[in-house]
Amino acid sequence: MRRLLNAVRKLDRIPILVACVALFGLMVMTFFDVFLRSTFNAPIEAATELTRIAVAVMVFAVLPHVSVTNYHISVDLTDPVFRRYRLDRLRDGVILIACAVMMIWPTQRVIVLAERTRSYGDVTEYLGLPQFYIMWFIAIATGIAALSMAVAGLLTLFAPQLLRDDTQ
Repeated sequence: MRRLLNAVRKLDRIPILVACVALFGLMVMTFFDVFLRSTFNAPIEAATELTRIAVAVMVFAVLPHVSVTNYHISVDLTDPVFRRYRLDRLRDGVILIACAVMMIWPTQRVIVLAERTRSYGDVTEYLGLPQFYIMWFIAIATGIAALSMAVAGLLTLFAPQLLRDDTQ
């Protein structure tokens, strides 16, 4: 089991790298768009749709990682109470499992919308890219986030020692 978790931790770096590449590409494109717009009055025509695609890739590529590692924004008003009675592990496990169950609905809806978009043949305005590709990416990333939260929730409840990262 420990080997599997170490392999998953290494595979977890791939979506983070994808998000970093998307952010870097967005930064370079924005620089050249501003430069071309102000110097030659010739902006990059597809900059808006490339920005939308890059932001979607950045957000949804890291969604599973952020959801499982607790790097998301949270309010810790009740943490002292849960720590005092040693219920924080139970709370974290139940919340992870509940969130995993709730993530099933957005995953299903995005799949339905992606298939509808594919059947209509919708493409982006300037580049003519089929829109369902990015929608399927969103659906897959959301589904992976749901699955990873369910696994992390079960491990938090029943085998928290497996979640400790011994490599650091």
